[in-house]
Amino acid sequence: MSISQPARSQSLKPHWLALSGLSAVFLYGMLDNSILTIALPTIGRQLHASATGLQWITSAYALTFGGLMLSIGAVSDRFGRRRIMCIGLIVLALVSLLVAFVRTPGELIAVRALTGMAAAMTTPGTMALAFRLFDDDRLRIRAISVITAVGLVGLAAGPVAGGLLLAVLPWQGLLLINVPIAILAFLGIRAGIAPDRAEDLHRVPIDVAGASLGTLTIVLALVTPTLLVHSGVASPWPWTAAAAAAVSAGTLVLRERRTAHPLLDARLLSQPLVSGGLAYKAATGLAIAGLGYVITVQLQLDWGWSPALASLGMLPQVATLLLVGLVVERFVDRVGIHAAAWLGSLSVVAGMVVYVTLGLHAYLWVALTLVLVSGGLRVVGLVAGLNVMKGAPGNRTSIAAAMVDTTDEITSAVSTAIVGTVIAALFVGDFADGHWTSSQAAQFETGATRSVSILALVAVLLITWAFRRTHRASPGTT
Repeated sequence: MSISQPARSQSLKPHWLALSGLSAVFLYGMLDNSILTIALPTIGRQLHASATGLQWITSAYALTFGGLMLSIGAVSDRFGRRRIMCIGLIVLALVSLLVAFVRTPGELIAVRALTGMAAAMTTPGTMALAFRLFDDDRLRIRAISVITAVGLVGLAAGPVAGGLLLAVLPWQGLLLINVPIAILAFLGIRAGIAPDRAEDLHRVPIDVAGASLGTLTIVLALVTPTLLVHSGVASPWPWTAAAAAAVSAGTLVLRERRTAHPLLDARLLSQPLVSGGLAYKAATGLAIAGLGYVITVQLQLDWGWSPALASLGMLPQVATLLLVGLVVERFVDRVGIHAAAWLGSLSVVAGMVVYVTLGLHAYLWVALTLVLVSGGLRVVGLVAGLNVMKGAPGNRTSIAAAMVDTTDEITSAVSTAIVGTVIAALFVGDFADGHWTSSQAAQFETGATRSVSILALVAVLLITWAFRRTHRASPGTT
């Protein structure tokens, strides 16, 4: 069987093995998170895990994933994107097997941290390798759309499949599903993507100090919102973490300005398509995470819906992600990449406005919010990432893809922190009790309105700046 070269066909068919492998990588990321969420109550009972322990079971993955993406992206650009992804898939399979031997919350936290490291080695490379297969933007859009569609199927099916499997399997069996997925991904990528070529690699020394500072900064930035939500504004811990993140970030900036071979080259970040694409991603990331948190609380604690009914209430989001995926390529082809990015972003903002003005009054408006936000997110997720990849040099695509994913991680954490902090500052009483008085319901609704309004304002500013940056980079585009 011949290996796909970066030869430039006019169809996706010659690269079906490569796309199958890359789709499996994306599927794992979506399926792993959704299945774990379903299994958390069972895990808590069987491992005798506290609420804090369950929190760290989910946070350990996010911290290593978000913290290592930039560093591993730099390594991939220097030693080979295909090589690092294949190593990461091997690590994923081996680490997932360890789940069968977990007996304590601490052991599971360690396994989830290692799983996050494997994800950092694989997920950013998905876009970089898909981008490498084609020269034509239409084929790149189609390829990335296929890959993300497979992942969204996993996102949609994960909770349902996890719930059914949990009835007949131990919870460990749900996470062991990563093993066959990793094997299939490894085989598809090995057979379908040509080995890395020396001329495509970034041959300067790795900025080890910059990579260490970057990892520390991102980890602290991700820890801070979590501490803020769970410890409250009166606790010194979130402010200590925030101060440490600021010091680490400042030190990183000074380091990157002075070193000959920086991890984050200012010339890369100054590229209009790169910075504009990241701003679009940040705007939509703020919306989807913050609204997801608010609407989940609203349906269950404010309106008293059961968890099962609330999960059905989120179906418009999943359905829209899947349905828009069927037409997103034609939409982008018709209006152009530049216009698609800001139109998708405006759809996200429109959804936030609908929620702020009407979303607390009837479910119809909640459903409309989910449709507008998820539809815009599907478009922006495709074209903003493509803009970043187009703006980056060919030998820096892994670090560019890692910047996209890191932006998502950080903005999601910040968004949740803003929403949680504003609501916590206004709400008096036991928030998780669910038996709210009319006064407490009003406090929540005020907090939800104010916090989403803040996110909408920030999103508008980011979208405006991104529009100006990318418009300058592509004059004459629609």
